[in-house]
Amino acid sequence: MNSLRSFDIKYLKGVGPKRAELLTKELGIRSAYDLLRHYPNSYLDRSKYYTVRELNDELPMVQVKGRFVSLNVMGEGAKTRLVGLFTDGTATMEVVWFRSVKVIRRNLTLGKDYVLFGKPTSYLGVKQMSHPEVDTPESAAATTQIRGVYPLTEKLRTAGIGARQISGWISTLLKTHSAIRDYMPSEVLADNRLISLNEAVNEIHFPSSNEKLQAARLRLKFDELFMIQVDMLRKSFKRRSASVGHRFTRVGDMFNRFYRECLPFDLTDAQKRVIKEIRADVNTGRQMNRLVQGDVGSGKTLVALMSMLLALDNGFQACLMAPTEILATQHYESISKMLEPLDINVKLLTGSTRRKLREQIDTELRDGSLKILIGTHAVIEDNVVFNNLGLVVIDEQHRFGVAQRARLWSKGDITPHVLVMTATPIPRTLAMTVYGDLDVSVIDQLPPGRKPVETVLRYDEQRLQVYKGVYSQLRLGRQIYIVYPLIEENEKIDLRSLEEGYKIVCDTFKDYRVAYVHGRMKPAEKDYQMSLFASAQADILVATTVIEVGVNVPNASVMIIENAERFGLSQLHQLRGRVGRGADQSYCILMSRRNIAKDTRRRLELMTQTSDGFVIAEADMEMRGPGDIEGTMQSGIAFDLHIANLASDGQIIALARKSAEKLIEADPTLSSSYNTALARELAAARPSVDWSRIS
Repeated sequence: MNSLRSFDIKYLKGVGPKRAELLTKELGIRSAYDLLRHYPNSYLDRSKYYTVRELNDELPMVQVKGRFVSLNVMGEGAKTRLVGLFTDGTATMEVVWFRSVKVIRRNLTLGKDYVLFGKPTSYLGVKQMSHPEVDTPESAAATTQIRGVYPLTEKLRTAGIGARQISGWISTLLKTHSAIRDYMPSEVLADNRLISLNEAVNEIHFPSSNEKLQAARLRLKFDELFMIQVDMLRKSFKRRSASVGHRFTRVGDMFNRFYRECLPFDLTDAQKRVIKEIRADVNTGRQMNRLVQGDVGSGKTLVALMSMLLALDNGFQACLMAPTEILATQHYESISKMLEPLDINVKLLTGSTRRKLREQIDTELRDGSLKILIGTHAVIEDNVVFNNLGLVVIDEQHRFGVAQRARLWSKGDITPHVLVMTATPIPRTLAMTVYGDLDVSVIDQLPPGRKPVETVLRYDEQRLQVYKGVYSQLRLGRQIYIVYPLIEENEKIDLRSLEEGYKIVCDTFKDYRVAYVHGRMKPAEKDYQMSLFASAQADILVATTVIEVGVNVPNASVMIIENAERFGLSQLHQLRGRVGRGADQSYCILMSRRNIAKDTRRRLELMTQTSDGFVIAEADMEMRGPGDIEGTMQSGIAFDLHIANLASDGQIIALARKSAEKLIEADPTLSSSYNTALARELAAARPSVDWSRIS
């Protein structure tokens, strides 16, 4: 494969420097290797012929056999076109060309048999086909029955580079490189019944049958996912073997007293299971790296607190880091209240902590009397020095970058245990790929008595009815969220709609106080407005998605999401989680235009049918694809998937994972001769990230 990587595409027959430059700019194709990995995104079956009578707008690209009864050049200058009448005896259709008119007319003969391949349309009841491929029956018979359709751009099409050119260059390349050497160990191929790499590459571009095409797709998808897993597990092994962790060997007085005397409610079975998993982790002598995921309100904070008490029972300090000052303050207030009977020293450190208190915190951290520190990114500043930090809890981990989180590792001689929490449900297939080295715990139960949020879809013409419902909740003393989309590419428009919405809300609910927050506000003003709502000094909060990870207001009972059709499922679910935190029935109202796409309506209707975050996450990924993983995780992980799909290839991910684990267990460093070719391919691929870097 290395020879293909070093082969500059401009030296391939028929390409040249100008086309090579365009291919690089538009498709990222620089080498022969890149060209072979430019896989078709769909296929056309050339084995079937349609009659002209059967053609309609619903059909994809099809082929028909017949003859031209007339061919006329019409129009002048830029409007010149070639119009032909084509028939097969069942009906007649119009065939039109707008480019290369003279050349095409010269090559066509009236009354001669041709095969046309193109997309059928109709105009004013007349069947049409524009710019079809034209073959003689003899050459059409020789055409591969299944033909790949390659992703192209408009600039490439304008430059005369189409599917035929791409296919031709790939064909030339495969003839000159007749045997592509396989790097996959034979045992892996046998275990998963995979065809050879050489056969897979040939069949993906020029399938000899549907069965062979599927076998090729399986092999190439498996390769991409397997290489990620192997790279991740190999690096993970190296780090784990060198990563010593504190041992929490005892469950002591603080943990037991809290369990017996201070629990605000009985633990769910899911919480008990996760605590057991954490206890097992921190007693191994290796650093724990565990993700706890669970819906809003599932009790993640309580699990984190009991984990911190384990650290304290074993003579260590603990730290909790939250993404915003408001969230950190809320964690501090709730944890301090729960720990009050135990007389444990807990402090809050944020950017606004006053100097005198900061000095006190520094002193108590250093001498070990401060047991639990809760704060924002201020806790990772260099001047914050712990006496004996044993456990770090990171809330809403996707809001912190890798560099920020990594700074916590240097807070002790031995790397502290790391527990990361998220209310963003992660689909199983994504967790297996992205968090493959991170032990994942799931809290999939809500505490008893917690009522599911009632979710309804309402249209713009039903707004008065919605506002009546809001009035009834306000009269009961409840608080209301009203969320508007704010999408970067339309930021000015969206911001205007947010501001207009704020004015409408103020005018509509004149007797009530309205706060207002969006991402372009200065942090201090944003925090002030959100604090008004959190402290019940404001009854309504008009906001953008900045509240997605934000304040905990148990008194808020209604979430109105404007233009809900512009949000993804997972984001809608995250927003919905802002209400339903108290004992009262809460409501989420999805406001939308009535005239929306079918898929969009299906997405919104699903929100009204389930409150299970994991069902929603799986559906979201299935509908939208994995999307911008880097944007979601803020971790620098970059996917390089040309054919595999995280949304639909869950079974292949599981196979790849199993095979990678087996291989790495036998040869963690890939140093055996058996794995030489694989190690060489992995090095040549140069993965841009450490897939195992998770906290």
